[in-house]
Order: sequence, then C-alpha cells, then structure tokens
Amino acid sequence: MTLSEESPVLDADRAPAPAPEGRRVPLWLAIVACSVPMFMVALDNLVVSTALHTLAVDLKANTQELQWFVNAYVLSFACLLMTGAALGDRFGRRAVFVAGIAVFTLASVGCGLSDTSAQLITFRAVQGFGAAAVMPLSLTLLSQAVPERLRGMALGVWSGVSGLAVAMGPVVGGAVVDGLDWQWIFWINVPVCVVAIPLVLFALRESSLPGVRLDLVGMLLAAAGLCAVVWAIVHGEPDGWTSGKVLGAFAAGAVLLAVFVVWEARTDEPMLPLSFYRVRAFTLTNVVSATMYFGVFGSLFLLAQYLQIVPPRTPLEAGVRTLAWTLMPMFVAPVAGMLTDKVGGGRLMALGLFLQGVGLGWINLVADTDTAYSSLVGPMIVAGIGMGFVFAPTAAVVLGSVAKEHAGKASGANTTVREIGGALGIAVLSTVFVAHGSTRDPQQFVDGLHPAVWVGVAVVLAGAVCALGIPRRPRPADRRS
Repeated sequence: MTLSEESPVLDADRAPAPAPEGRRVPLWLAIVACSVPMFMVALDNLVVSTALHTLAVDLKANTQELQWFVNAYVLSFACLLMTGAALGDRFGRRAVFVAGIAVFTLASVGCGLSDTSAQLITFRAVQGFGAAAVMPLSLTLLSQAVPERLRGMALGVWSGVSGLAVAMGPVVGGAVVDGLDWQWIFWINVPVCVVAIPLVLFALRESSLPGVRLDLVGMLLAAAGLCAVVWAIVHGEPDGWTSGKVLGAFAAGAVLLAVFVVWEARTDEPMLPLSFYRVRAFTLTNVVSATMYFGVFGSLFLLAQYLQIVPPRTPLEAGVRTLAWTLMPMFVAPVAGMLTDKVGGGRLMALGLFLQGVGLGWINLVADTDTAYSSLVGPMIVAGIGMGFVFAPTAAVVLGSVAKEHAGKASGANTTVREIGGALGIAVLSTVFVAHGSTRDPQQFVDGLHPAVWVGVAVVLAGAVCALGIPRRPRPADRRS
C-alpha cells in the first residue's frame, strides 16, 4: 500500500494530517512540500562556493570580499535559526515558513541583480535571514504532517533530499559557471519559490503554540552571542586565532551566551528550554552533529579543491567527481530512517561516523600529486554511506527526545550546533592546511591536505564514540520535560 492509499478512517496518530480546509492530502505530497524549500536553501550556499573564482573576476572582488560572499550568509543563517523556530511557534509555523521562502527568494533576486561586491554581500546576508526560518521549520512541519509510525521513513526521505542538495551543489555550481552567467546561481531559486509556496499552502496545515509569548530578551542574547562566536570562527584563519579581534569576539560571545543561559533558566517561557539538555539523547546527538559537520564538511571543503588542483580541472569536472561521495546519502538515508526505531539512532550514528572516519582516512592515505581518480572512488563511497547513516537518525532522535510541541525549538537548536560545527571545521582545517602547505602547486597542496584531513578524521571518530552513549529510546519522563 502506498502512502497516498492510507485509509481516511484511521485514528489521528495513523492518518495523514488534514490540510487547511479539512481535505486529506497524500503523505508523499506533504513530504515534498517540506523538502523542496529545504533543498533550495541547502543547495544555494554550496553553489556559491563553487562560483567564487568567477565572482572574483566579474565583480573585481578581493580575497576578503570573496570570503564574505559565503560568510555573510553563514553568519545570519547560523545566528537566527533558533529565532526562526521561535517565530514559527508564536505566529504560525507554516506562515513563517512561507515568509522565509519569500524572503530567501527576493534576496536571491537582489543577488542576481547585484553589480558590486557590497550589494552581493548585503543580499547574501538577507538570504540567510530567510533560510533561518526555512531550515528548522521544514523539519517541524514534516514531523507534524506524518503519522508517528511513518516518521522514520519520512525523515529518511527528507534527509535524502538534504543529501541530494549536498551532492548537486558543486555540480550545479560548476555547470552554471561553465555554461551560463554567475547570476543564474540565484535566478534558479525563483521558479522553485513559485512552485514551493502554493505547494506548502495546499499540503501543510498551520500550527502554533497558542498563547506563547516571544522571548525577546532570549532572542537578542542568543543572536548576538552566536553572531560573535561565528564571526570569530570565520575570521580565525585569515586574521589569526590569537588576534585581538578574534579573541575579543570569542570572549564577547561567551559572555552573551552565558547571560542567555541564565536568562533562559529564569524566564517563564524560554526560547530554548534548558530541560532539553537534561535528556542524554538530545545532548549527545547535538555533540554528534557538531563533530560530523566539523570533520566531514571541513575535509570536503579541502578535498573539493584538491579535485580541481591535482590535476587541474574545471569546477564542473571536479563537482561531477564528488558525486561518488555526495550521492550516497540520497540512497542510504531513507534506509537509515526506516531502521532507526528498530536498531536505535545512536548505533546508526556511531556506524555512520565510523565509516566516515574510515573513508576520510583512506582518502588521505592515497591522495597524492599523481593519484588516479579511480583510487578515490572506493573511499568516497564509504564516506558517503557513512553520511547517510547519520542524517536521518539525527533528526529522528532530536525530535523523539522532546515533546511534539517543542519540535521547532529542538530542530533550531540542533541545526545551529550543526552549522557552527561546519563553520569551525572549515576554519580549523583551513588553518592547519595553511600552516603546512598552500594552493600554489599540487605538491604544496597535498602537503597541507594530509595533516588537515587527519584532524577531521580524529574529530569524526570522537563523535562516533559519543554516539554510542545515546540511549536507544528516550524515556517518557525525558520527553515530557
């Protein structure tokens, strides 16, 4: 029996959630409605990273401006994820989700029309505002649209779509840069928006937490603290980790986040209930997310460049060669989602991180100035399978660790930790790379690549150990808290 054939007389926990006018929609359509906007947001940042060289030429951008084409988005996105989830709880998750899609698309139009670096940086920051509403609420809306017994499968499909965005980012970016003007990186978001907003309004029902008040003080403290920390992370490598600006930003972020924790412990309606962190499954899953994004995406940042430099290839040629790695989650994540309840999310995450560590280490052992691409395919597949075993169980454990009405807050907190882990991984591994090598020639690139990727391997394997401590099922008392 297919998802669209569910009986309308089943109980509320088993039946498809009703759409706005009381009609019933196929569950697969609700999954698509949640996944398409998330795919657009996840794809865009990866596409921009691929096009940086072309942007440098057309906009006459210097190195610092190129960094901010990426960092302006990362900064606003990572700092406002929990705010986006809180606004959804207060004003309606579907309404804020649609607003986020609209803001992201309008900012994409602004990016496409930009003819100076300053304009592009500004609109990239606005894109991050919209994305901060889309990403956490996508998962929240999905969790409420799907019956409990089908949640693992749905989260697996959602995670597979997320993996597809990771896979297609370098390929789409390379294809656009090689065959079209760079502006099309942003114009392709417009038709996605035209389809996504009506689909969301048709297939998903509105939900909110009646009577909830916005924690404005918490929102400001969290955004300011995270902004300071992420700013310090992205400036760590170019400005020096011990520079006054970077250390000052870290210190300011630590103080603001400490005040945020004190405030959240005292306020009646916190933006992020601290009781979440008394649930071992929730806390350890956040640690696992941070270590995975640190190690994997920090390493992938360097390996994508390796494929363009050793030997010299176009962005499209290099992007196609990453598919052996990045396509794997699309196939593995749905299977992992269906296995989560049977095997336990922590065990699957541990297996996935172990496979990622093995794959990264294998790549690092064979990568040299004359390594044939065929020698890299095997370890890429192993690392990609590992990614697939982490994505869906992470989402399932995070949502399963808290009460259903807190799904948005939990998702926002997890996505924030994940993005900070990825930013820190890229910054730290880039620092190790620069200390031992450079991009001037293949040999120097390989000299810097090896020690940097070993750091990524160590962090990923540490995350695998943490994942083993995640209980198979959270206790009911934990979820009620």
